[in-house]
Amino acid sequence: MNAAMTSGGTAEPVILSAMELISDPELGTRFAESAHRILADLVRGGAALGWVEPPTHQEVAELLGHVVTAAQAGDGALRAAYLDHRLVGLGYWLRYARSTHRPHADLEKIAVDGAAHGRGVVRALTAALIADARRAGIEVLTLDARGDNGNALRLYRSLGFTEYGRLPDFVAVGERRYDKVFCMLDLRQQGSATG
Repeated sequence: MNAAMTSGGTAEPVILSAMELISDPELGTRFAESAHRILADLVRGGAALGWVEPPTHQEVAELLGHVVTAAQAGDGALRAAYLDHRLVGLGYWLRYARSTHRPHADLEKIAVDGAAHGRGVVRALTAALIADARRAGIEVLTLDARGDNGNALRLYRSLGFTEYGRLPDFVAVGERRYDKVFCMLDLRQQGSATG
């Protein structure tokens, strides 16, 4: 077991990086399995994570492989949150691929097990990813959220993100339609502050 996770019974989430996850093959395997469970359960419950149907094990494994490869190349970051040695959340950002957009990255996904809500996991994951982006020289970190996800939008605002656009009724889930809200965090303006 990873030494960073051996402080058992902690009230605060332990946040591990992609490099910490892959340095322990057993932990990495358990991470992939647990990440699939979290993502599939959240999508099954209607979470706004980009899938209409729960993702397969293969889809999650391919996604995580892509993100880890990007993180190793300095083009992304992956963070995993643990409470009492159990994966309860994950999040990642990826650098934009277009050469004119290289100084920027998109915070693509934050997913937290419903049982861990209210424990500071989303805030800790997001803050770690912002710090990773700053260290990687990212100038602007963007994200989008479904308009009905008020808790996430409030959290992002509290971390310095500002809304820069909205597509009304853009996200289709069955017969329901939701706004797609675009947010940004300009790390150039913040210098070495917060994170």
